[in-house]
Parts: sequence; structure tokens; C-alpha cells
Amino acid sequence: MTRSPLRALWDEPRAEPPPGTPWWDRALVAGLVPLTVLEAALRTDVVWPLWHGAWALVCVAALLWRSHRPLAMVVVSYGAQSAAGVVPALAGEPHSVLDVTAVVLLLAYSLGRWASGRGVLAGSGFLLALHLLREPLYDATGASMLLGVAALMLPVALGAVMRLWTTAQVRAREEVRLREREQLARDLHDTVAHHVTGILMHARAAQVRARTDPGAATAAVEGVEEAASRALEDMRAMVAVLRDDRAVGPGRSPAHGVADISHLARDEGPGPRVVVETAGDLDRLPSPVGSALFRATQEAVTNARRHAVDATLVAVHLSRDHDVVRLRVHDDGRAPGAGRGRRNRAAYGLAGMRERFSLLGGAVQAGPDPGGGWTVEATVPASGTGAEAQP
Repeated sequence: MTRSPLRALWDEPRAEPPPGTPWWDRALVAGLVPLTVLEAALRTDVVWPLWHGAWALVCVAALLWRSHRPLAMVVVSYGAQSAAGVVPALAGEPHSVLDVTAVVLLLAYSLGRWASGRGVLAGSGFLLALHLLREPLYDATGASMLLGVAALMLPVALGAVMRLWTTAQVRAREEVRLREREQLARDLHDTVAHHVTGILMHARAAQVRARTDPGAATAAVEGVEEAASRALEDMRAMVAVLRDDRAVGPGRSPAHGVADISHLARDEGPGPRVVVETAGDLDRLPSPVGSALFRATQEAVTNARRHAVDATLVAVHLSRDHDVVRLRVHDDGRAPGAGRGRRNRAAYGLAGMRERFSLLGGAVQAGPDPGGGWTVEATVPASGTGAEAQP
């Protein structure tokens, strides 16, 4: 059930005020105090100058707490201004007050900017009620009373608009940070999982060969060192991007593309052989599309090496058909025993893969192939129509 706008305003929490009292509020009070004293001393048309000066100073002092206690300061300031004018009027004195209207309007703005929804409604009601009660004592006309209502409510509305704009900016920044975290999580998973899988497979091969052929075990250990070096290089490049985009030069960027997919077939060592085939014009794909295709291929190859049972071949086929790019990664591993999902542990990788392609307007499917083995298929518009492709 949708909430009414009034109910939504009622439930609105307080806006986060600035820490302490801002310097500009302190400077404003420091400048207004002597001006208020001078006005009370020099104006000849003001009756009871000490009375009016004291209440005016109360209004000015309220500025120091306007962001942290907006409702209380509105009540204090408008109440002080009203008391300063109403009491002499009831005593039969001519209407005369010091000019603190700008201070009251600034506090009304603070009400809309910082107070909770309930505080805004309560403060607005207080301003309107007191305004309508006191103005007849000043012989105000109906038109002037309506003008006063508009003058009081306008700064409250401006404060609320500024509050909504600031909240929208904060939410937008939070969404950007969330997307950056998701992208970082995908990149870390894809990069680390791929290299650690290679290190693990070389280590297992070294352990097996050490029992029969120490020389072969040494070669396998060298493979571990090489895979670890590649992992360290990619991690350094990624950290360099996080610290400073300018620190990454040509050949050091972790944003791989379609051209890097063929490198996956050059990884030597234990595990199934990787064969890459391409077709169509793949040279001018947008960077987000190329990066997503590389990461999807890397993840699918890594999963095949880690989870496929007795796989000997991982076939990668990448093609472009007009405005659609298709990726198919198939391994010939056999299915595991019943009740044991072969790719259950690959949930993060597949989830990241689907997130990448959904942002680009594409889709990913993964599962056992009817002809045997496991197949990952992905399609994506060649133009990259999703959010990541936007500049």
C-alpha cells in the first residue's frame, strides 16, 4: 500500500547536521549582535528599546543552534519576535520592532533543511498559528496576512527542497560506490580464482610426480612459481588502478579485452587443454563488452579446470553475428555422481558473470550439455547497450 505524501513527510527522519556550529553561523552572529545593539540604541521610533533589543538578541543567538535544534530555535526566535511586538501592543504602545525578520526567515529555512518530518509539520503549524494570532493586533489587513504566510512558508519549502537535493546526491554517491564494490568483487574473484586454480593444479601435479619422477616435480614447481608471478602482476595492476588510474601504463591495465582471450589457450600445465576459435569482426567492440567477454571466458575455463571430472578439452568459441556477440565455452568432462552438483561452488563466479552481462543488456546460461560435458553460453549486444557501456 502506497503511503500518502503527508504520511511520508511525517515519517521523514532528521537530516544529518554539520558537526558543531559552522563558522559562518558564528560569523553571522558576531556581526549581527553589534548591529542589533546599535539599532536599538539609535532608532528613535522604537519604544522600550531595551525590551526590543533583548528579544532581538535572543533571535540572533538562536542562529548558533539552528542546524542541530531547528524546531526549538524556530519556536524561540519567532516567539521572541512576537513577544517583543505583542506586549507593547497590548499595553497600548504603537507597533515598533527591531528588524530581525531576516533572522526568523533563515531559521524557518533551517526548519525545512534539518528538522525531521514531524518537526517540519509542527514548526510550520507553530509559525502559521502564531502569525495569524498576532497580526490582528498590528491592524494587519487580510492581504498582508496572506503575504506573511507566504513569506514564512517559502523558506521552509526552500529548505526542504535543498534537503531533498542533498539526500538525492548522497544516494547517488552510495549507488556509485555500491557499483564500484560489485565491480571490484567480480574482478577480484575472476582474477584470483583463475590464477589460484593454476597454482593449485601445478602444486597437485608436483605432489604426484614427486613420488616417481623428481625431475618432473621440479618442472611442476616452476609452473607454480610462474603462475604465482602472473597472479602477483595482475593483483599489482589492479591495486594500482584502485590507488591512482594514472599509475597504470600501457600493458599494465587489468581491464582485459577480447584480444586477451587467446592467451587463455597458452596456459600450459596440468588440466584440460584450452582451444579458442573466433569468427566475425571482434576488433572494434566497446571496452566494457570486451572486458565482460574475457572475464566470462576466464571464469568458465577456471571452473572447467577446477570442477570438471576427467576433462581433456575446453573449447571456446567466440563469434559476432551483426549486432550480437556470442560466447560458448564447452568442456568434455563427465558428470559427477548423483546428488553432487558439479558447479555448486562456482556460484560467485556465475553470479558475477550474469551481473556483468545484464548491465550490458546481455544474458548468460550455464549447465550440463545434452551431448555431455558442461556448457556456458553468453550473448551480448555488440554496442553494449547497458549501464556499463555508458560514458
